[in-house]
Amino acid sequence: MDAPRSLPVRRRTVLAAAGAAVAAASAGAARASAAARQPVAAPAALTARQTAGQRVIYSYPGLTVPSTLLTRISAGQAAGVIFFGENISSESQITAVVKQLVQANAASPVKAPLLLMTDQEGGEVRRLPGAPALSEKQVGEAAQPQTAATQAGTGAGQNLAGVGMNVNLAPVLDVYYTAGNFVDKYQRSYSNNASTVSSLGKAFITAQQGAGVAATAKHFPGLGAATASQDTDAGPVTLTQSLSKLRTVDELPYQAAIAAGVRLVMVSWAVYPALDASAPAGLSATVVQQELRGRLGYTGVTVTDALEAGAISSSYSTAQRAVLAAGAGMDLLLCSARDVSQGDAAAQALADAYTGGGLPAAGFDAAVQRVTALRTSLS
Repeated sequence: MDAPRSLPVRRRTVLAAAGAAVAAASAGAARASAAARQPVAAPAALTARQTAGQRVIYSYPGLTVPSTLLTRISAGQAAGVIFFGENISSESQITAVVKQLVQANAASPVKAPLLLMTDQEGGEVRRLPGAPALSEKQVGEAAQPQTAATQAGTGAGQNLAGVGMNVNLAPVLDVYYTAGNFVDKYQRSYSNNASTVSSLGKAFITAQQGAGVAATAKHFPGLGAATASQDTDAGPVTLTQSLSKLRTVDELPYQAAIAAGVRLVMVSWAVYPALDASAPAGLSATVVQQELRGRLGYTGVTVTDALEAGAISSSYSTAQRAVLAAGAGMDLLLCSARDVSQGDAAAQALADAYTGGGLPAAGFDAAVQRVTALRTSLS
């Protein structure tokens, strides 16, 4: 539920014929759907630490990749990297960084592309210069919103692919309840109408994945009810809408996203008493396993929001957060504190729980297989 942390330094114009974009998007969605259904074996003969690393997304500070992160990658101990504004000064700079990471990964025993991701939602929340220029709210208010959503998805996909990234942590599928609330004040919601969010989110996902970049629907089951001051990055958030409201409003766009073959779903750190009053959604097997996978039938990769978020009790260490999230059913852990040691702590905790029986091997291996399937389908 991150607020904007950086603004683009310049814009790039993306030119694409509408017919070509739609055709490419449809083909891409079909490929993504097929890849998601195709069983892929987890990498063989990996150590526990390497196996655990397949579930960890690292981050780092500044413009230069630390040697420790390059070492983790070449040792097969990381699934990928998330980039923030502080990591990017220009297209040429971040393209060079991506090439450096890819070269390190070439030495890895895990022969699959790294997951290289950022938040390129549009509007204020963009880490890269360029498309999509429109925020989700501006897309929803456009004269032809469906076309605008398709163009935004195509632009985001081409932009990320152009610098070598392959995952976008977008689109936001939160249906805002009140004008000016947390999601709406940053223009991160298409609409206060669930059907509109569903159709525009689906158009963005289909177009972006058609451009070869995996989309992430967020923040399940929905943060649209959060008030202007309810920020899960900063502290605990409890959203008290009824189960009926959750399922007919907040979760509705996820049904459309899943039907479109969305590759990842990010789960929020808010608490939803209608589903589970005892834990944030990303630490709740009820939310992840029963609601998202069971009721909605999602079979792709789940990813946490920022593992360091203030919404999780400060009494929990990184290691504890990692094991709790994995135990709840989160496939990928987003270690986004810009500190390589955070990713190391999460990965080591997962490895210890995997070998010690704290996390059942069957579920752990299934998570690694889902991540491996995603990675092998991307370039």
